[in-house]
Amino acid sequence: MVVGEITQQRNLIIIGGGPGGYSAAIRGAQLGLSVTLIEQADLGGVCLNKGCIPSKVFTHAASKRAEISHLADLGIGSGDDTFNISKLLSYKDEVISGLRSGVENLCKANKIEVIQGKATFLAVNKIGVENGHQFDIFEFDQVILATGSTPVMPKWVTDKGKRVLLAHNIFTLEEIPEHLIVNGQDYIALEVASSYAALGSKVTILFDQQKEQVFDESIFKELNRLFKRRKITIFKDIQNISTNETDLNVTVTFKTSKDSENVIEGSYLFVSGSRKPNLESLGISRIGLVQSDDGFISVNEKMQSNINSIYAIGDVTEGPLLAVKAIKQGKVAVESIAGLKPEVDLTFIPHIAHTIPPAVTVGLTEQMAKETGLNVRISQFSLGGNGYASITGKKDGFIKVISDAETEIINGIHMIGEGAIEMSGSFVQLLEMAAKEEDIKFPLYAHPGFSEGLLEAVEGLIGQAIHSAPVKKKDLQTV
Repeated sequence: MVVGEITQQRNLIIIGGGPGGYSAAIRGAQLGLSVTLIEQADLGGVCLNKGCIPSKVFTHAASKRAEISHLADLGIGSGDDTFNISKLLSYKDEVISGLRSGVENLCKANKIEVIQGKATFLAVNKIGVENGHQFDIFEFDQVILATGSTPVMPKWVTDKGKRVLLAHNIFTLEEIPEHLIVNGQDYIALEVASSYAALGSKVTILFDQQKEQVFDESIFKELNRLFKRRKITIFKDIQNISTNETDLNVTVTFKTSKDSENVIEGSYLFVSGSRKPNLESLGISRIGLVQSDDGFISVNEKMQSNINSIYAIGDVTEGPLLAVKAIKQGKVAVESIAGLKPEVDLTFIPHIAHTIPPAVTVGLTEQMAKETGLNVRISQFSLGGNGYASITGKKDGFIKVISDAETEIINGIHMIGEGAIEMSGSFVQLLEMAAKEEDIKFPLYAHPGFSEGLLEAVEGLIGQAIHSAPVKKKDLQTV
């Protein structure tokens, strides 16, 4: 190792080049800050290179394969139902490479200094960066920690070979598993189960006992119904789980609350597991950063830690481990450093799943309303009554609206169905603006289109939905 003789001075250093880190760097450059971005692997981080982007290549391919029967109904198709995993993997690599190149070019265009290496704190205002035999020392005015998180295998997985997979390697498989066992009920597990079933795997999904569910319960029930229709085997309330792995398969043993011991053999096992913040190699213990009991860095509304010059964003902070959170926090951190007065409010963060069909939950769920005793009205419009859903053959799903019974302010919007991901931005805007029922009923909606379902869901709150069967006033749902 060659140690740099001179300590170099920097204005703003960002450690971690994922979505939060590079977004912060670019926003900082836009504000006139001199920015140095340090990344030990590839720009784009885990999200672009191993997580969000590669996984969505698979979910996109799965959704297209699921359309084959409908295309035949339209008179389109060659009769070839084959699937080439090698081509999909090549396409995935192309997409990742193109997007990563785009991030690199944006950093260059914004005159951001990019340094590859592993950063470690030497003092409260000083870090060392190691890259091979080179070791440089930097003093900084401010630093933003954006090093992300790493999936952690559950303790009950005793054999950790090639057939038990986590989120960062499930989409690197060079084969479609004959039988894929999926453990978990977060969005990643739901996407994995949905996608691999559409791509040809036999899928068994194991839902953990008393695991917290961020989606509205009705969405989860609909996904369960669709999974069963696609012959995905479901076990609920899993407990006392254990594994045994060989070169050829993996065996999972477990119990449920309703029956005795179950033993399932599969080609591979996917496990959602948990995630831990990537902080160990940074040496933050020597500088006195305050952390939560789970090891996340505690920050204020400006993303500032207990040390004024040190900020933290994304998966190293408490809250949902989502790229959308990291991106917003990154912008807020640099805007705070630049003297602006931004804020982060995660109240209406969209929770999405690129399942078939996709799903989104924003705001208050029905179970939350019941638990808190709020007086709300609820309406659910089935996409089976939507004209464009019939045209496209995407009639599964619904749009659900939860409204305050007294103020008529919309508290929550939930959707499972085609277009849910794209419409989620509008759902967030409506909730952020404290929109009332009339604010949704008054505008004009393109016809035919999936967005009409939102209008009809709101009209359904008072029995005015046109494409739903008449509902007596006494039957309108209030909780």
